[in-house]
Amino acid sequence: MKPISTKYLEKADRAVRAAATLMASETPEFASGRAYYAMFYATQALLYEKGIELRKHGAVHSAFGEHFIKTNLLDTKLHRWLLNAYDDRILGDYGADASMTADQVALVVEHAREFLAAAQLFLRK
Repeated sequence: MKPISTKYLEKADRAVRAAATLMASETPEFASGRAYYAMFYATQALLYEKGIELRKHGAVHSAFGEHFIKTNLLDTKLHRWLLNAYDDRILGDYGADASMTADQVALVVEHAREFLAAAQLFLRK
């Protein structure tokens, strides 16, 4: 694995842990953002291993779908989780009335953990 990919995975792991900390401090709208970024960084690691380096969220989402989902390299649910988490992050970060429950965000945090685990497993093969 390339060193930059390892760094992205480490950053993703820190983001998942930060999301869990934010959940414990009863700030789910901010936890959802960290959970999304865990998935985003893991996606960047996957793409980087294919020689694709992107920064814009939409481009990362699209390239992930094209190179990992449409090719059946990874489960389609991961793409859906990434896109849904992005929507939650936007709501949590920019919505004045972020009405996300702790249970809803706890599920997003769990998806981030599973997403990261899937990316790590894929990259270790």
